[in-house]
Amino acid sequence: MSAHENELFVQIGNEPRDYAWGRVDGVAGVLGTAGSGGPEAELWLGAHPGSPARTIAGAPWPTLLDWEQQTGAKLPFLLKILVSGGPLSLQAHPTPAQAEAGFADENRRGVPLTAAHRNYKDPHAKPELIVALEDGFEALCGFRPVTEILADVDALAARSGFDSLAPWREELSGADGLRAGFSWLLAGGAAVDLAVAALVAAASGDDRFELITRLAEAYPGDPGIAVALMLRHVVLAAGESLWLPAGNIHAYLRGAGVELMGPSDNVLRGGLTPKHVDTAELERVLTFTASEDDHLRPVEIAENVRSYRPRIHASGADVPFELLAITGDAAVALAGPSIAVTTDGSFTLTSEGAAAEAPRAAAVFVTRAAEVQVAGSGRLWIATAA
Repeated sequence: MSAHENELFVQIGNEPRDYAWGRVDGVAGVLGTAGSGGPEAELWLGAHPGSPARTIAGAPWPTLLDWEQQTGAKLPFLLKILVSGGPLSLQAHPTPAQAEAGFADENRRGVPLTAAHRNYKDPHAKPELIVALEDGFEALCGFRPVTEILADVDALAARSGFDSLAPWREELSGADGLRAGFSWLLAGGAAVDLAVAALVAAASGDDRFELITRLAEAYPGDPGIAVALMLRHVVLAAGESLWLPAGNIHAYLRGAGVELMGPSDNVLRGGLTPKHVDTAELERVLTFTASEDDHLRPVEIAENVRSYRPRIHASGADVPFELLAITGDAAVALAGPSIAVTTDGSFTLTSEGAAAEAPRAAAVFVTRAAEVQVAGSGRLWIATAA
């Protein structure tokens, strides 16, 4: 047996994902490290095979994926640092049953895991929460009430002087307006192209519709520009959070955050992207109801410790993870394997006679359930089982 196999604390790390929407040197800027000079969109800290975290300094497993395979244990989450310099795709994620069925179906049909048109990369759900690391984090999150959408469509139609928005308005005004209006846009065609062009022209110069102009600059002619008008536009201050359950349509627009989700990379896209859009499958998993308040308000559980718990929402009742935000000396009981990362300041973790230093940018894997003493100040985030 390796001398390291029973270690409680293991230092881990990874390389940022260089997705085009990432802010230049984005992850490095959040963590205070040297930048790559290119877009740095996400830092993955977990066991997902797409980018498993690497262990440092002699651990018996090269990555956390190897830890899962060798121990038989499973991390019920994937922790990320996300830094967006521009809009991500409009997207939604499946329920556990939908993910399992979709993954099995694509396997049966022989769709390669790496195929661009593959929807299900794994058999897992991807409910997620995000906590803003800076003021001004922007997102689209859930549908607005149809009455609000129609009011904006009418205002823009009056400004445009054309009737190109009339077909879309008619769809929105029906008995199932959210579904009908969304489906009409994603079906595409000449009438949709005209409606999007009219929408963009009418929004120009109007501060109320600045987002429409911004999205049109990033994705000219994309039906997702009009879809954005159907969604809630949310701006978070640092420390504020959103809860994004299965079936919720959303898109991050810009800003930095700590994101915690199920251990999955299943994304069904609906626009604002050059990637594959499977309209039928997306509509099958979407929840076509007006979204209520999607803010996830933290719970104070101890001095200097707040918990972002999805289970405070009915849609998160069975979610097996939570995110702890620690700002000073604290004692925390971790129910299972956990991952800690420091975005500001410096901390020391101690338990069972073991200790781990966690200065800014450091990430630590806690290999099992433990009572952990935390000393220091700044911002330490711990993803753990709920």
